[in-house]
Amino acid sequence: MHKPSQPKPLADLVGRSIGAAFRRQGFASTEIVTHWDEIVGPEIAAVAEPIRMRWMRGRSGDDSAPATLVLRVEGPVALEIQHLADVIISRVNCHVGWCAVGAIALQQAPLVRRHRKPQRPAIDETLAESIAAKTGITDDRLRSAIGRLGAAIKGI
Repeated sequence: MHKPSQPKPLADLVGRSIGAAFRRQGFASTEIVTHWDEIVGPEIAAVAEPIRMRWMRGRSGDDSAPATLVLRVEGPVALEIQHLADVIISRVNCHVGWCAVGAIALQQAPLVRRHRKPQRPAIDETLAESIAAKTGITDDRLRSAIGRLGAAIKGI
């Protein structure tokens, strides 16, 4: 008898194709790119981003030599990132759990910034309550929602 196919999680399908693309760029782990902000911290992540990892073969054909992590940086901060190389190497190696990176190389170019959703502005609760009181709506939840909407619009 034939079993009906089960839907597969999107993460399983995308993970395989993304993993292959990252391996072509030499990344030991996709997390080095996808979690870059958490690995190196927001200050470094704001001015440097990983491009690839270059692996060098040892003279004896040994592949255990650490890689060179190539980072894209914008011109003015290249010197600062160069001084932070040991910190970056330590954080990446600590994250992956082994000595994957032994050196940093820099490429000066504009960053390819990932767009983040803008954070919602905080709503002034006092203003929201004031607006809600003026609506004359009897349903508490609806009155509260209208008050928050009005405060958000006035806050723009």
